[in-house]
Amino acid sequence: PMFIPNPSDEPMPYRVLATALVLCLLATGSGLAAQMSGDPPRPLEKPIPAPGFTLEDMDGTTHRLEDHGGRVVVVSFWATWCPPCREEMPSMERAWQALKEHDIVMLAVNVGEDADTIFAFTGDYPVSFPLPMDRDSSVLKAWPVRGLPTTFVIDKQGRIVYRVIGGRDWSSPELLQMLIDLQNR
Repeated sequence: PMFIPNPSDEPMPYRVLATALVLCLLATGSGLAAQMSGDPPRPLEKPIPAPGFTLEDMDGTTHRLEDHGGRVVVVSFWATWCPPCREEMPSMERAWQALKEHDIVMLAVNVGEDADTIFAFTGDYPVSFPLPMDRDSSVLKAWPVRGLPTTFVIDKQGRIVYRVIGGRDWSSPELLQMLIDLQNR
């Protein structure tokens, strides 16, 4: 994964979106397949509390992070215009199919787009897990996002224990086992 520093005086949405665009362009030019099979996630040195949120999806269903206490939650921040996000989404759907029987939650928070845009995206990339919408980037501002996609793994105590910047194959046996092991602790 790549970290690109941002000047701290820029507003968060612009910093994150600019970084996301650079990451997307780099991934597109360097071959995302190689990136998606990259390094496994490393745990944070010190877990931090996951900021709560309440967001609606394109069907008007409300999703509250707080409703999933006591379970492992995978929260991914993404956008339809981001090539690594588009590449990663099918693997997230495969992971969801394997993880839902283990009572693990997956939420892919769309950043700054509307229901029509997301609906059109799901015509090409069907998913069955929730896609809450952060239309004004207020949730994005509260989380340590460094580019799109950025995915967080939250433990059963509500703490962020992993942050993954860039695309991954979430359906890989290693990542699935990491999440199942965390749920079984």
